[in-house]
Amino acid sequence: MLDLKRQYQPLHEELLAALEHVLQTQHFILGEPVAAFESAAADHLHVCHGVGCSSGTDALWLSLAACEIGPGSAVITTPFSFFASVSAIFRAGASPILADIDPETFNLSPSAVESALQTPRAASSRAILAVHLYGQPADCKALGRVAMNWNLLLVEDAAQAWGAELDGVSAGGLGDIAAFSFYPTKNLSAAGDAGMITTNSDSLAERARMLRQHGMRRRYYHDELGWNARLDGFQAAILEVKLKYVDRWNQQRHELAGRYHALFSSAGLAESGTLPHHGIILPREVPGSRHAWHQYVIRCARRDELREFLAARQIGCEIFYPVPLHLQKALEPLGYREGDFPEAERAAREVLALPIFPELREDEQQAVVHAIADFLS
Repeated sequence: MLDLKRQYQPLHEELLAALEHVLQTQHFILGEPVAAFESAAADHLHVCHGVGCSSGTDALWLSLAACEIGPGSAVITTPFSFFASVSAIFRAGASPILADIDPETFNLSPSAVESALQTPRAASSRAILAVHLYGQPADCKALGRVAMNWNLLLVEDAAQAWGAELDGVSAGGLGDIAAFSFYPTKNLSAAGDAGMITTNSDSLAERARMLRQHGMRRRYYHDELGWNARLDGFQAAILEVKLKYVDRWNQQRHELAGRYHALFSSAGLAESGTLPHHGIILPREVPGSRHAWHQYVIRCARRDELREFLAARQIGCEIFYPVPLHLQKALEPLGYREGDFPEAERAAREVLALPIFPELREDEQQAVVHAIADFLS
C-alpha cells in the first residue's frame, strides 16, 4: 500500500540537518521550529493561522473546543469516516448527530444534513463537521449555506486532505476552522504523530493555542481546562522540510490517479454510474475541486473476495472503513440501528483502497489493474 522509504531516501540528509538544528537549539516543544512550520503551513494554504498540535485527533478536539462546543451542544457529522471524527465530539463533551453520505463522493450529504437538522435530537446543534474523505473536498459551498441558514459553525476534518481545493480555496480554509493530521501515511506526513488547526479567525486561533497548552495564556496561569496537545520541534522540523515538496508529490498522486483511470477504462473494467454490478466504480474528482488523492478508492460488489484475491498476489489494499460509525459497538448508546444510513452502509461493504503514493511505479499500477482484471474475469 505504501513504501515510505522511497520518499525518505532522497530527503535523508536534509531531514538529518533539520533534526540537528533542533538538537542544537534545544527547542524540543513548541519554540522556533514549530513557529516556523506554522507560518509556512499557513502561507501554503493561504489561511491566516496554523496552530501545530500533537495529532490529528487532538486537532479535531481543539477545533471544537476553540469554538466553545461542549456539554449541551450537538455536532452533525458523517457515519462514514475514521473513528476520531466522532470520538473528538464526545471528548469535547458534545453529542454527535449523524447524517448519510453522497454515494459518489463518500462525503457528508448536504441534503441529509438538512434533514437531520429537522429532527428533535438536532435542537442543540452548534456545528457541522465535514470530513474531506480520501482527499476529496466535501461540498462546503452547500454545507456552508446550510450552516448559515441554521446559524451553525462549519468545521473541517481535513485529516486526509492536505492540498485539496474547492473552487480554488484550499481545504483548511473552507470553513470556520479545520483539523489536519500529519500521521506518517498522510500526503504531508511527520515521522510520528502530529497535527494542525487552521483558521482565518484570530480569536479561534488564540483559543486553540491556549487550549493546547493546559489552558495557559501565560505560564502557570490557567484560564481554562485545556490539555497537553503541543507539537514537538522534531516533528515540526521534518514537516517544514517536506512542506517544500508536497505540491510536487500531490501532482504525482494526481497523475497516478489519472493513469489508474486510463488503465481501468482501457481494460474495460470501469462501470458507469454510481454503484457497482459486475465491474468496478472508479473514484472521481468533482468538477471545480482538486482531489488530494490521499487514497484511490474503488467500489466493487464482491469487495471482500477481491481483497483476498489481491492479498494472495501480494498486492496491498485496505478497507477504509469496514464498519460505519453508527454500527460500532462503542457508539451503541447513540441509538442508531442498521439501515439508518444506507449509503454509508453500502459504501462500507464495497470500498477498497488501492496503492497510491508519489513514488508508485507504472509497472506496479499495471500489476494492480491486471490482477483485478483476472479477478473479474
